[in-house]
Amino acid sequence: MNPIPELAPQLKQLRLSGILDSLEARNRQAIEGKLAYTEFLAVLVSDEVARRESKKFSTRLRRAQFRTTKTLEQFDFKRLPTLNRALVHDLATGRYLHEKAPVLIVGPSGIGKSHLAQALGHCAVRQGVDVVFTTCAHLTSSLNAARATGAYERKLAALARVPLLIIDDLGLKPLRAPADEDLHDLIAERYERVATIVTSNLDFGEFDQAFATNRLLASATIDRLRHNAYCLELDGPSYRDPKVGPAAKKTAVKASTNTAE
Repeated sequence: MNPIPELAPQLKQLRLSGILDSLEARNRQAIEGKLAYTEFLAVLVSDEVARRESKKFSTRLRRAQFRTTKTLEQFDFKRLPTLNRALVHDLATGRYLHEKAPVLIVGPSGIGKSHLAQALGHCAVRQGVDVVFTTCAHLTSSLNAARATGAYERKLAALARVPLLIIDDLGLKPLRAPADEDLHDLIAERYERVATIVTSNLDFGEFDQAFATNRLLASATIDRLRHNAYCLELDGPSYRDPKVGPAAKKTAVKASTNTAE
């Protein structure tokens, strides 16, 4: 007698329906391997735990809203020989998350700041941490939109609780009221409570330029971001440099020869 049809509704009632995916295969394995009942049960439970962890990972990855799947394994460290690789790998362990410390990543456009920030976020997701990735412009825009519908406090509170918030492109567009105040309020709420990663084209000493007019607000916000922060400075060729084809190279050589003549 096959008990699986009777087990199916019971497993669903117990929210263990995932076991059905491997039950028949595990049953055959148990018969062929002459597993004890407890061994058979242990294998089924391990399958269920693995399925649930995989589902949680997929959910966290979806909620993170990464632009693309950028991982540390895909990051080309050879292009950035001055980058503190040891610090990057230390950050990948998630120690800064437990310290609730900020991570500041700066460098020129196209050098891999967003990739590195998302890669660290991906590491955090693997470690079971909830992550949200957003640009500074989108972040402040969403807070302003929430204000218009009376949901500002709820939106701010939700963002303040995220264990890891990644804010990309700080300073790409100068912050004016109320965006500058919204960013300050969010950073102040997160300060020493949860971790934040910020990327910027601005140097560390130029962060105040991200604020268009209110220098006092800029100082208060930047002080909180810099306090106990881990700093990474990227310097090297841009990923977005145009590729030069063979024909273009020949033309360049020919032009150089004509100039020499």
